[in-house]
Amino acid sequence: MPDISGHHVHAVTVGIGAPAVMIHCALSNHDSMLPLAHAIGGQVTLFDMPGHGRSDDWDGKHDFQTLVVDVAAACCKGPTHVIGHSFGATAALRLAVAQPHLVSRLTLIEPVYFAAAKGTPGHAQHARDFRPFVGAMLMGDETRAAAIFNDLWGAMPWADIPARLQARLTRRIHLIVAGAAAIEEDAAGITSAEHLAALDMPVTLIRGAETQPVIKAIHDVLQQRISGATDHVVVGAGHMVAMTHPDDVAAIIRAADQETG
Repeated sequence: MPDISGHHVHAVTVGIGAPAVMIHCALSNHDSMLPLAHAIGGQVTLFDMPGHGRSDDWDGKHDFQTLVVDVAAACCKGPTHVIGHSFGATAALRLAVAQPHLVSRLTLIEPVYFAAAKGTPGHAQHARDFRPFVGAMLMGDETRAAAIFNDLWGAMPWADIPARLQARLTRRIHLIVAGAAAIEEDAAGITSAEHLAALDMPVTLIRGAETQPVIKAIHDVLQQRISGATDHVVVGAGHMVAMTHPDDVAAIIRAADQETG
């Protein structure tokens, strides 16, 4: 793929059939989504966000979410099913709002557009839970910040993660701050009632039953504002449902495809 705003981006395409683009969560890489890509079938393009995997480091100048959206747009060769997880899902939603001609269908797995849930108890709890992370970053203690973030949103406790992976997550933790303004404040108004009401492609929302309460609050708002959006819950799963329960998530995606196809 061409460089995006001066960043070389690593991308792969697997399978054959209907096109899809898949966007991983922050602190991960495209490999984490490969089991889901294989499970849903079709021709799926996956990429490493800047600062992740084999893509170039983020330059610290370009808006991080905008950069990810631009990469996703470059991966779409005509109308495409766009699938995103967590921060990747916020980029997928922004792409659908900004360039709807590129998105034939949208699957959002635990989109962390916290701004959409402002005023709800779930958002208030999120704000309280996230304060220690902000404090650690302000103190320059990135290891502690990574541990706090992981224990809130990761698939396993920080203490159980091998030291090599802990170090990798710590090196990338600044990218959580890089994308924070877009999802905490949503200055572009992506989750506004006006923008979401204009979406006319099928939209599927997927979340884990054991995830953070703010996710349900976000899904509730998106479902209210997007006509025909459907919300699905995977029993026994947390925020990392796309990785821990790929077969369950794929089954939801395939069933939705049959209903809308």
